[in-house]
Amino acid sequence: MLITGGAGFIGVHLADHLAQAGDYEVSVLDNESLGHRRHLDLERVRFVEGDLRDRADVRRALAGQDAVVHLAAHTRVIDSILDPADNFENNVIGTFNLLEESRAAGVGRIVAASTGGAIVGDVPPPVHERMAAQPTSPYGASKLMMEGYLSAYAGAYGISTCALRFSNVYGPRSYHKGSVVAHFFKQIIAGEQLVVYGDGSQARDFLYVRDLVEGIRVAVDSDAVGAYQLGSGKPTTVNELLELIRDATGSDLDVLYEDFRTGEVRYTWCDIDKARDGLGFDPVTPLDEGIRRTWEWFQAYGSARS
Repeated sequence: MLITGGAGFIGVHLADHLAQAGDYEVSVLDNESLGHRRHLDLERVRFVEGDLRDRADVRRALAGQDAVVHLAAHTRVIDSILDPADNFENNVIGTFNLLEESRAAGVGRIVAASTGGAIVGDVPPPVHERMAAQPTSPYGASKLMMEGYLSAYAGAYGISTCALRFSNVYGPRSYHKGSVVAHFFKQIIAGEQLVVYGDGSQARDFLYVRDLVEGIRVAVDSDAVGAYQLGSGKPTTVNELLELIRDATGSDLDVLYEDFRTGEVRYTWCDIDKARDGLGFDPVTPLDEGIRRTWEWFQAYGSARS
């Protein structure tokens, strides 16, 4: 099995999870722009340095593979607004290259990381798979295009494809991430003020990474097709998240509230009934426990870096 973007946050967790299961031969393709191969167990995982925008790299990584988990992407909404061309090249052209080379290599199964809120836009939550797409950022548009191509390659070429729409994933090994939990923890360790864009009432769905990678594993081994929401199924406001972070860190947080940012969805969480019924997806980690585990990892990692 090939994991694109497998040296990143989710990819490292997934590679470890699959390797420990003992039933998978795991390969990783990554350009190491965000992750690094040193975070992988290279005795059990084959690493291929390369970029999805280079068809030769993709072809080399796919040699001998029968399934792909496609995680590689540019995922930051604001960055996609600032540079939509770069987002398009990585997320759309990169996915097209992967699909074409997978077709040529005879790959039978592709499970790809997508997103919910960024695709359907600022709509009344909870987000579900039957909602009409109306992305409000180039990032959301790129993932919608990816889902369209997955469907097209399933229909035209018989490749079994599935898109998993991740909510906000957090957990250990996320130091390089710009997501809110990782960002806040890095600011706390650095003794910096926490900046919240908006009044803190904006809500998100937070999913612990260990629960996510088990959901991905089940999806790969299934014959599920189409899109599935993977999240906790529960809304948490930024202000509620800050309270959990206060409890986990024992810190009196210094928080600065700024104006809302253009293009960001304010209220989004997902309905996971389809994934629960179709994949048996059942996240088990409470948010307070996941936040505590993540903070413990950040403390240990910060101490090792100093």
